[in-house]
Amino acid sequence: MIFAMFQLIGGVILSFGWIPQILQIIRTKSVKDLNKKTFWLLFIGIGLMEVYAVSLAMEGVGYAFLITNSMSLVLIMFILFLIFLYRNRD
Repeated sequence: MIFAMFQLIGGVILSFGWIPQILQIIRTKSVKDLNKKTFWLLFIGIGLMEVYAVSLAMEGVGYAFLITNSMSLVLIMFILFLIFLYRNRD
C-alpha cells in the first residue's frame, strides 16, 4: 500500500510537471523552440506504458500507475495538439 502511495504521489508530480510547459505555450502561442519528435517519442513511450498499466489494472493491481500514466498521456497529447495548432504561426 505504501509503495502505491509513493507511485501515486510521484506520478502526480511528474504529470503536473508538464503544466508549466503547457501554460508557456498558451501564453506565448509559440512552439518554435519545441522539438516535435521529442514529444512524439514521449507520446509513444507513455502510450506503450499505458497498455502495460491497463493490463496490471485488469489483474487488480497497479491502479496508481494507471491513473498517473493516463494523466501524463493526456497532457502529452495536449502538448502535441498545441504544437500542431501553433506550429504554422511561428
